[in-house]
Amino acid sequence: MGNHPFLFGILGVLIVLFFTIENKRSGKKVTPNTLGMMVNSQNAQLIDIRAKNKFETGYIQGSRNIPFTQLKDRLDEVRAIEQPIIIVCDMGVQAGAAVQMIGKENVFRLDGGIGGWQAAGMPLVGAKGNGKKTVSGKAKVK
Repeated sequence: MGNHPFLFGILGVLIVLFFTIENKRSGKKVTPNTLGMMVNSQNAQLIDIRAKNKFETGYIQGSRNIPFTQLKDRLDEVRAIEQPIIIVCDMGVQAGAAVQMIGKENVFRLDGGIGGWQAAGMPLVGAKGNGKKTVSGKAKVK
C-alpha cells in the first residue's frame, strides 16, 4: 500500500463512484420514519414484493402484496396509482429492481426492506414470535 498510493487512490475513487451510481440506479430510498410520514400526509401506497408465504409471516400495515414474480404482469395496475408508491422487500435490494421496472418518478423503496423496518423497532401486522402482537389490525408492543 505504501509503495503504490496512486493505485490505492484510484481504487478509492472507483469504489465511491460504484456506490454512487448503484444508489442512483436502484431508486430513491425512504427510511422507516419517512414511510410513516408519507403514508399519513401523502396517502403513499405500500407494495410488498415478497413471496406470498413471506408476506403472510408479517407485513407493514396497509401493504398490498404483489410478488416480484408477478410484478411484470401487473405493471399497468401499479403505474395507474397516482399517489407515491413505496416498494418493500426483504432487505431493500430487490425493491431497487422493482423501482426500475415500474419506471415512474414517484416510486421509492424502503431502505433496508422489512429487515430495516424491524431494526427500527417498527411493528409488523400478523408477525408471530417477534415480541409484537397484532390486535384488531394494529400492532402493539408487549
